[in-house]
Amino acid sequence: MACPTHLRYTKEHEWIELDGNLGTVGITDYAQSTLGDIVFVDLPKVGDPVTANQTFGSVESVKAVSDLYSPVSGKVTEINAELATSPDKVNEDAYAAWMIKVELADTAQYNALLSAADYEAFIAEETGK
Repeated sequence: MACPTHLRYTKEHEWIELDGNLGTVGITDYAQSTLGDIVFVDLPKVGDPVTANQTFGSVESVKAVSDLYSPVSGKVTEINAELATSPDKVNEDAYAAWMIKVELADTAQYNALLSAADYEAFIAEETGK
């Protein structure tokens, strides 16, 4: 499963796309396929602070509830409100169904995240494939 190369990734299976100092965050295709059918997404409020490597919400699937971890620190500028009524959008296309947009406190945090190749290697190591 090839990951989009223009994104950066975390070992907790989140992705982020950077545009200036605004980051768009979601979960990876690997994460959604592991979780199964997503039935609920709990997101923060606009204006809430997020901290790198700390939880900002959760995703509930038919299998389990999993925490969402912010790849960067900053302030939430927008949430994907569509996920409140259509959480299955994440299963349909994990890279189109973003969850939050964050104004980054420090864009250097983005550069420290995994590249697509590094994330794919991490998944291969984690799954033994």
